[in-house]
Amino acid sequence: MTTKHIIAAATLTAALTAGVALAGTASPALAAPAFGPQGYGGVTLGMSAKAAQATGKIVHKAGLDSPSCSGWDLKAHRTGRDTVGLFISKKQGVAIIFAPKGVRTPQGIGIGSTNAQLKRAYANKLRTAASGFPYVAAPGNAKAHYYFLLRNGKIYEMGLALDKQDCAN
Repeated sequence: MTTKHIIAAATLTAALTAGVALAGTASPALAAPAFGPQGYGGVTLGMSAKAAQATGKIVHKAGLDSPSCSGWDLKAHRTGRDTVGLFISKKQGVAIIFAPKGVRTPQGIGIGSTNAQLKRAYANKLRTAASGFPYVAAPGNAKAHYYFLLRNGKIYEMGLALDKQDCAN
């Protein structure tokens, strides 16, 4: 291997490690991480508040707590004043993570996906909750499900939640 090849290989390795794509190369580091089935953004469903805080990836949303749950945001995806990015249950740990815009489930569903796309992605596994919204068991996590809120045939909110969470209806 020539010095030129060694320098090129070192440059490519450094760029890919840093998440930078060089012209003509693809970097797996640049691909957006999937939303679920275990969690998102370094925060895992069931993770205690202490463990979630220790990741350095969340920030508490003062004033949005309930007696059983506390409201948080992912630092990388801050939400508006009266909303949260996730809830942490005192009993169950991280109970619900709400999908930030631009993320997708491993099956390709995200905010803006159509009802038809949702049905294709989850075929006959899609169920309807008593309150009328569709949900599906999270493939790869027997203790969680995705839920989807639709308006005019498109998903405007979705979340990943523990099946037995105690933070939301």
